[in-house]
Amino acid sequence: MPSHARIYRISALAVLGGALFGFDISSMSAIISTQPYLCQFNQRGFDERGRCLGPTSNTQGGITAAMPGGSLVGAVVSGWLSDRCGRKRAIMVGSGFWIVGSGLICASVNLPMLAVGRFVNGFAVGICSAQVPVYITEIAPPTVRGRLVAMQQWAVTWGILIMYFICFGCSYIDGVGAFRIPWGLQMLPAIYLGIGLAFEPESPRWLLKKGREEEAQNILCHLHGGGDVNSPFVQRELEEIKATISEEHKHADASWFELFTSNMMNRTLIGVFTQVWSQLTGMNVMMYYITYVFTMAGLSKPGTNDVLIPSSVSFIINVVMTVPALMWMDRWGRRPPLLIGSALMCLWLTLTAIIFGVYSRQPNPGEFASASESMVVSGPAARVIIAATCLFVATFAPTWGPVSWAYPPELFPLRLRGKAVALATSANWAFNFALAYFVPPAFENITWKTYVIFAVFCAVMYLHVYFLFPETANKTLEEIEQIFDDKQPGAIKYLGIPAWRTRNNRKSMIKQENRGSLTSKSEAPETKNSNGVRTATSVEATPKITGYGA
Repeated sequence: MPSHARIYRISALAVLGGALFGFDISSMSAIISTQPYLCQFNQRGFDERGRCLGPTSNTQGGITAAMPGGSLVGAVVSGWLSDRCGRKRAIMVGSGFWIVGSGLICASVNLPMLAVGRFVNGFAVGICSAQVPVYITEIAPPTVRGRLVAMQQWAVTWGILIMYFICFGCSYIDGVGAFRIPWGLQMLPAIYLGIGLAFEPESPRWLLKKGREEEAQNILCHLHGGGDVNSPFVQRELEEIKATISEEHKHADASWFELFTSNMMNRTLIGVFTQVWSQLTGMNVMMYYITYVFTMAGLSKPGTNDVLIPSSVSFIINVVMTVPALMWMDRWGRRPPLLIGSALMCLWLTLTAIIFGVYSRQPNPGEFASASESMVVSGPAARVIIAATCLFVATFAPTWGPVSWAYPPELFPLRLRGKAVALATSANWAFNFALAYFVPPAFENITWKTYVIFAVFCAVMYLHVYFLFPETANKTLEEIEQIFDDKQPGAIKYLGIPAWRTRNNRKSMIKQENRGSLTSKSEAPETKNSNGVRTATSVEATPKITGYGA
């Protein structure tokens, strides 16, 4: 197997863009229940003990939702920015906006200033979350592509955990430093990301698309040829990418409208719903408002920070349970984690709804600081809720979390990839915005039924994945194109090969990558291709594979 050491290093740097999102999640979830925050942005007055009650539930929802609102705009803009300036430079622009937004948040003295700062931060996250997967996908070989893009989700989980413990330590500071210090420190990874990427290569595919062949060849020879300009491996790869781009140049410049044409609509919907469903699992709601859930389960005494320590357990689980996906996601494929994850999350959400519905009571006046903490459970019922919440996180982490980032960039051709992933990611942030705003008043008004809603979503997404999401693991990006070709034998019009018939043939791809070219189909009897369809393709019709599909 060829060495991919430098590609791993570049990917590890690029996914700091995902860590920024993680910092935002925990910098809000760990702070919203602390007295310095509640007093600085107090709207509801004081309780009988003199404690600040903080913003209303609707206002808190708006503050939280400002970030995904900005991310929605950033993700949409990122498609144009990435196509015009390059994948790497788009990510660097995102890091710059994060630094500005964090400065505004750190210095915020009122709710409008806080909301604007979070919107700017969200704009940065929207750019990075859309274009980091594109950048990595275009430099990664099929056998480790899912693992490398999944590092984005792992970076999110580390961002959540690190910032949460920073916030926990600062929560013992008496005064506004309790939240200003964490909000200021979150600028540091963005500074490192922006400076570090300046010394890394641009996507060679984007460079070739822009006619900068010499630069692209130089990058390819260093990434994939050990520095040898005359490497046959690099030369074959270069020619294949050029052939793909030449074919694409016969068409008009890629437009947003093309994503909704009949031959592209199916994969556009799959990419968009991959991101939408990842939000409708309820995972980010769990992350934003985990302190609310654990407070209702009796893990916090009024006026203390007791809940921060047990809440951190879920973040640790999130980090640890993402590791199996990094190790084995390319072996598992894409479909099995999505199917298993949605089924198990439906189970944990249903169990939580039942326990809250049967065993909870309304809190006494002044018992909790937030109106969104609308239920109280204790004893064995509380322990079941805590366990179900942790199991939910442990299920999401190796399934929908990493796969939702790895899957959409694999679905689209080069000329549309930047815009398509931007569209899919913008859908993620649109629903993130809606849910961040919806959950506080939902907990206040419909209490345990909030969990029922997300359980139903998980059941529906299971069916959607089974019938319409094809397997893309261990296929070149050209082979994935063939999956959606509805003119193949056994294909369905407008859909292509039925999703449930697609397979993950990892062993075959490893052999092909090691050889550096496809085995000629004329040298072997008729076999099943990677889509599960019997084919007998001539040598001329079968492109060589370098393991780095264009």
